[in-house]
Amino acid sequence: MEKDPSILFRRAGKVIPGGVNSPVRAFRAVGGEPLFISRASGSRVYDSRGKEYIDYVASWGPMILGHAHPAVTEAVARAAQSGTSYGAPTEAEIEMAEIITGAIPSVEKIRMVNSGTEAVMSAVRLARAFTGRKRIVKFEGCYHGHSDSLLAKAGSGIATFGIPGSPGVPAELAALTITLPFNDGGALRSAFSSAGHEIACVIVEPVPGNMGVVPPKEGFLETLRETTAAGGSLLIFDEVITGFRLTFGGCQNLAGIRPDLTCLGKIIGGGLPVGAFGGKKEIMDRLAPEGPVYQAGTLSGNPLAMAAGIATLKTLRDGRIYPVINKLCEELCRELRGRFRRKGIPVRIQQYGSMFTPFFTAEEVADYQTAARSDTGAFAGFFREMLAGGINLPPSQFEASFISGAHRDADIDATITAADRALAKI
Repeated sequence: MEKDPSILFRRAGKVIPGGVNSPVRAFRAVGGEPLFISRASGSRVYDSRGKEYIDYVASWGPMILGHAHPAVTEAVARAAQSGTSYGAPTEAEIEMAEIITGAIPSVEKIRMVNSGTEAVMSAVRLARAFTGRKRIVKFEGCYHGHSDSLLAKAGSGIATFGIPGSPGVPAELAALTITLPFNDGGALRSAFSSAGHEIACVIVEPVPGNMGVVPPKEGFLETLRETTAAGGSLLIFDEVITGFRLTFGGCQNLAGIRPDLTCLGKIIGGGLPVGAFGGKKEIMDRLAPEGPVYQAGTLSGNPLAMAAGIATLKTLRDGRIYPVINKLCEELCRELRGRFRRKGIPVRIQQYGSMFTPFFTAEEVADYQTAARSDTGAFAGFFREMLAGGINLPPSQFEASFISGAHRDADIDATITAADRALAKI
């Protein structure tokens, strides 16, 4: 039965803050009202009225195989027949841990949790306990979930201590977070020069996807590894987005860098709620019950999430999907760049593997400040025209789009056709 999304949105607004359970879904950044999705299959999603869209949101990254992939849905159905949660260990948790530790050399032990936010929160606590230090370093534009320590924004200077990024975050806690520009190794060295003895960890998205796709400059990730090692701090890679997205393993596999701790999520749950953090044995063994650092979760290692994640990772394991989706992404970005160039519209379409973001700007986008100077109004107009043309992009300039294994050449062609029509109207 078809349902008007406007009616659904008004109904949602009466019982859910803003009518949504995650802010970006509200379409505030692009105007209009959100889609309400009724089902999804392959490269497509269908809204409450039955309209079909080629999907590049991919549930914000997890659906690397496409929606309702048979291996995943069948695994979840089988697991559900045996019960949905036990609150006790299962063999599936062991299998998941063995797959991940086998794929990411820096992860010797891993703890399953329920979200990326929980993974990062726990990893930071563990880093503070392991080093005996309080301060953490993060980078502007890198999103690590909504825990208090990581909702700090930059102060007035390059290496100043943080200030609260949201009401409800105590200033005293935010002051323990140092926020630096991404891709600025000099700023990191300066921070360690002045406060290195207090810094427990540096956390980074190796390829940020939460200010749009912003690749690391050559040598930047290496600088993080060298500086933290010299300063006695831990390096945490937040690979909630990039884990198993760019290769079978982490982005760190491609970069040849071994962080001390790694946070995962999204793809390892195959579309079900999941998170994980892992790293060196000597660090992970500080966790309860082995050690004194407390962390727990009723639904951690949930059998349905483990089933979906294992099915996804087993399908990805031979690695054949990665060159295919990367090539499709390259083709789409190349064609889009040509269209914008011919229209004389300044756009930087940034791509890394199967992730991409169009920035409406003529300047290089290398950090949050340059991303923030892009024309978000132009992006909003492009987004609305593409949506009208049946293309579902993330409803924010500062998010990544994703290609899945279910996308085909015909999807790319249809997207380019929609872009031509959109550009004719903006």
